[in-house]
This record gives sequence, C-alpha cells and structure tokens, in this order.
Amino acid sequence: MGRLFGTDGVRGVANADLTAELALGLSVAAAHVLAEAGTFEGHRATAVVGRDPRASGEFLEAAVVAGLASAGVDVLRVGVLPTPAVAYLTGALGADLGVMLSASHNAMPDNGIKFFARGGHKLADELEDRIESTYEQHRTGAPWDRPTGSGVGRVSDYTEGFEKYVSHLIGVLPNRLDGLKIVLDEAHGAAAYVSPEAFARAGAEIVTIGAEPNGLNINDGCGSTHLGLLKAAVVEHGADFGIAHDGDADRCLAVDGSGEEIDGDQILAVLALAMREAGQLRENTVVGTVMSNLGFKLAMEAEGIQVVQTGVGDRYVLESMKEHGYALGGEQSGHVIILDHATTGDGTLTGLLLAARVAATGKSLAELAGVMQRLPQVLINVPDVDKSRVTTSAELAAAVADAERELGTTGRVLLRPSGTEPLVRVMVEAADIEHARSVAGRLADVVKSALG
Repeated sequence: MGRLFGTDGVRGVANADLTAELALGLSVAAAHVLAEAGTFEGHRATAVVGRDPRASGEFLEAAVVAGLASAGVDVLRVGVLPTPAVAYLTGALGADLGVMLSASHNAMPDNGIKFFARGGHKLADELEDRIESTYEQHRTGAPWDRPTGSGVGRVSDYTEGFEKYVSHLIGVLPNRLDGLKIVLDEAHGAAAYVSPEAFARAGAEIVTIGAEPNGLNINDGCGSTHLGLLKAAVVEHGADFGIAHDGDADRCLAVDGSGEEIDGDQILAVLALAMREAGQLRENTVVGTVMSNLGFKLAMEAEGIQVVQTGVGDRYVLESMKEHGYALGGEQSGHVIILDHATTGDGTLTGLLLAARVAATGKSLAELAGVMQRLPQVLINVPDVDKSRVTTSAELAAAVADAERELGTTGRVLLRPSGTEPLVRVMVEAADIEHARSVAGRLADVVKSALG
C-alpha cells in the first residue's frame, strides 16, 4: 500500500490491503502515540468507534476495538453511523479519539480507517506520521508496553448516538421543511436511517431509495456517484428535489425538480447567500478548491462574496477555514463543511440546510441554484509523461499563457500532475463547450510533446 495514510485516512481492499492485523496494529499505535503526546494525561482514555455498513466493517471494527482496549482505552461503540456523526460524537462526548471505518464513495470491497482527535477534528499530519512509524516499529518485533488487570480498556455499546446526532442536526435548522417533498438516495450506506429520520422529523415528506444496506450493496449504482436513479425517482414522484449521499454520508449532491444535477459548487453558492443573509458568513468569504467551476467564482464575485481557493481535497479546504476562521467551504464533489456545526463534511446537514433555504424562500431549488451558471469543463488525462516537469517546462508554460489569453476572463486552464498515476490532468473551462474542447486538445498535445 506504500505510505499508509493518504489524504483521508488509510484505505485499501479489505482483508487484502486493509487486514484485521493492520487495523489492530494501527489502533494500538494510535493509542500509544496519543498517550505520549499527553492527550490522555490525568484521566482514563476514551474512544468513539463507528463504521459504515460494509460487511468488512464488522471484522475491522472488532480489530480496532480490540486494539484500543488492549492499549488501555475505553471504547464507546456507536455502530453504523455517518463519518460526520462519529466526528460529532467524539467532540460531544468529550472522547480523546474517534475512529471511523469506511471507504466513503469507494466500491464495497474497499474499506478504510480514519482517526479523529479530541473535539472531532482530523488528526494532525505529524500525529499520523508518528502512528505509522510506531506501527512499523512494533510490527517488526518491538514489544508493546501492555496494561493488565484494571488497566485494560472496557468496551460498551453507545446506543444513544443515533438520537444524539439526529437531535444535533435538527437543532441546527433555521426553519422547518413542511410542505416539501424530497427524494433521499442513501447509497445503501451509513446514513440509511439517520438521514430519513432527520428529514422527516424536520417536516418534509420523504421518499427513500438506496436505504436498504445489506453489507454488500453500498454505493452500488446509487448515491452521489450514480445519480441516475435519483433523477428518475424525483421526476416519477413529482418531488420538489432530491438529495444524494455517498457511503459514509460526508457528501451531498442534489437533483432539482426536473431531474437536473445540482453539484457541490451550486450548493455552496446557495448556502453562501443564505449564510450571508443570516450574518453567518464570516469575512464574507467561502472556501473552494482550484477545481471549483469558474462559474462559481464569477457568481460569488457578482454577489460581493470573496472566494478563497485551495488545493484539491476537503482536508485543504478545512485547513484554510480553521486557519482564517471562515465558516463555509467545500468541493464540487459535494463535500461541504459548515464549521460552526461540523468538523468535517456532513452530507445530511448540508442537505437539510439546502432544503431549509428552499422552504424559507419559497423558490425552487433550480431557481436558487441559478445564481451561478456552470461553465463547460473539459478534462483530459495525458498518460505516460514526466509529470514532475509540469511546473518547469518553458514550452508548456508558453502554451498555457497563450490559452489563458485566448480564453480571457470567461475561461480557465488548470494543469495538475496526478498524485497516484504517471499522468497529467488538463482541465479547461470556457463559455462554449467546443471552445473548451479545442483548447484542451491543443494543450494535451503540448503536454505529450513537452513532457513525453
């Protein structure tokens, strides 16, 4: 698997890459590293452990719980709940550590482990590095210092987690959702029961699809990565709109009443205006990434709202928000972070607030999302090139400059080396799709000749 920790925890094929032994070892290592960092000082350590419905989550949860308890950490097992619920409960219960077992939007055979620090925030990179090195050190033979007797951790099921999290979601809503008919696609995932309960309790009439998880069907042709079923269901049921989550429900995408997709950029735009109106959009700023559609930036500028762009990945969005005190940020993929109420992307919370805006304004979701117009976007992957030279090639820099002059203020060029493959991604936005394709094709040819 190379370096274990990626941008969103440790992921791999369950029982091949991500084994019970690895899950147990990482959990023990996390407990020791946090103890050495002083996190547990002066009290008995506690961890919250949750998972999505994947079949492999059952044995991986057992391994994580065993590892933590063997290291002297008391475990509150919350069962199947969304990633943001585990993050919220870690903070709300005053736990020292949170652990979520999920591979998010990945296919069922994958799984992952994500650690949260006290307060429900993502572990610092430095702590992840120490956990990984500590795990490697002991995997090769160095013995653990193990507690015995009353020093071992105790394990209990925290069945109140579901209600505590749903109550938190309802408490955030500025108004009820009475009169709205909403289709919810739960991706047969972690929000299959939480999300329908929250929307119904808030007053909406709901229709659910993808809400029958069996351990094997998570993300299978449904959810935020497969919107076809949701689009059809919204039209079939005459719903006002639809909401789609991914497997661990940290994402939210939507479909308007006519079945048209509403992506994360459009959702951010709608929420930014709502939060500004309520006096909650700190610094009059919203955080996006370099992959945010140019139409989003232009729309926000027209509304007098500043857009700060980060690298691709919700971790970078969150870092910027925390560093500068911004309240709202997110990605085109549907990761939306509302920092006053969540420490990570929360798909259910995002969907509820989007619905609340529709209910409060009396406008359709299509009307609200119309505040921005998505510019056509073309992405070409150029394989088998020296991606390390993207920023140093004079030939490529000249071609990009020519393309940017040609596109002017209504277009954009972005070249990104892949983080995992020997290829360069060429992304071009323009007011016209054919223009975008033409510019992207020419740039892809230059990438091949300059870096091949």
